[in-house]
Amino acid sequence: MADTLLVRALKSKPKSLNLSNKKLDRVPKAIGKLDCVIHLQLKNNFLKTLPHELTYLDQLQILNCGNNEFEILPEVIEHLFMLEKLHLFNNRIHTLTPKVLTNLRSLTFLNLNSNCLKMLPSEICRLNSLQFLSLDNNVLTELPVELCALTRLEELHIANNKLTNLPLEFGFLINLEKLHLQKNRIRELPESIGKCYKLRVLDIAANDLRIFPTELHNMPLKELFCEENPLLQHIPVHSVQEEEVLSLKEVCARYVMKELKDRWSYLRRAIKHYPQIRDMLAQASRCAVCGESFLNTWLECVRFVDAKSDLRLNNLNGLVPVRALLCSYKCFNAKGHDYYGVAFP
Repeated sequence: MADTLLVRALKSKPKSLNLSNKKLDRVPKAIGKLDCVIHLQLKNNFLKTLPHELTYLDQLQILNCGNNEFEILPEVIEHLFMLEKLHLFNNRIHTLTPKVLTNLRSLTFLNLNSNCLKMLPSEICRLNSLQFLSLDNNVLTELPVELCALTRLEELHIANNKLTNLPLEFGFLINLEKLHLQKNRIRELPESIGKCYKLRVLDIAANDLRIFPTELHNMPLKELFCEENPLLQHIPVHSVQEEEVLSLKEVCARYVMKELKDRWSYLRRAIKHYPQIRDMLAQASRCAVCGESFLNTWLECVRFVDAKSDLRLNNLNGLVPVRALLCSYKCFNAKGHDYYGVAFP
């Protein structure tokens, strides 16, 4: 049947060819003569490989191989330089061959839902035109830091995997608008996610999240889904803590950072000769109460913000727990702020 369709297609030179639902276990080699095809549908068959002749389809932009029996990325795909959209959902793929990913520079859309992926190769960063990536229903336990180099990515779906965290560099995904992470095992979101200034939809439902990062209010979120998480509850209990003894390194770091605010300070002029110290101080944070900088010693607190009035969310009511960092128990004991210490059962 497929051969008959190809013979007919050779006469009409179509831009689109649909070989879906044909019970194919192979693609006829005659496919290579249809170099006019832009959109090729091969879904819902029994394919395990693709023929070399597919490389002759040098105008191909959309390839749908969903619901087949592929176990690895077909190597022929690396030669489809014009490919923009690739569907490989509902296969048995357990490995993304780095060599195949390297040449897909035009790819903007990749659907790998419902496969057997345990990891992503670092070469994922070669897909530098990618705008949509879906990896739902796999068995991923972590994401490579190289994923964060996909700065054109607008939509990322990784629902129903086994993730426990995200890369610390996640904030480099500056064009991300939708992030779907539901049904994983994520315990906390990286602070850098606050740099995703275009993020409008965040779905973190059904994870192990207790608190949101400090910069949550900086994201233009319109929808936040966080049900079925063990989020901290607003149950205030009065507490006064004794001031801690800081390490010498912390005391010195805080003094230097305070001096660096003075434009006439000798340390401000001298610090440029000590790049290692400068890099270390660049990792400092700022106290939510007094505004002073600190390095490695802080008190993790929580502030409960209103989903409607503070975060301006369209789909959520009630209070949302947001992380806050304080530089000392002195600031914690101070009056007039709405930060609470965190007590775990």
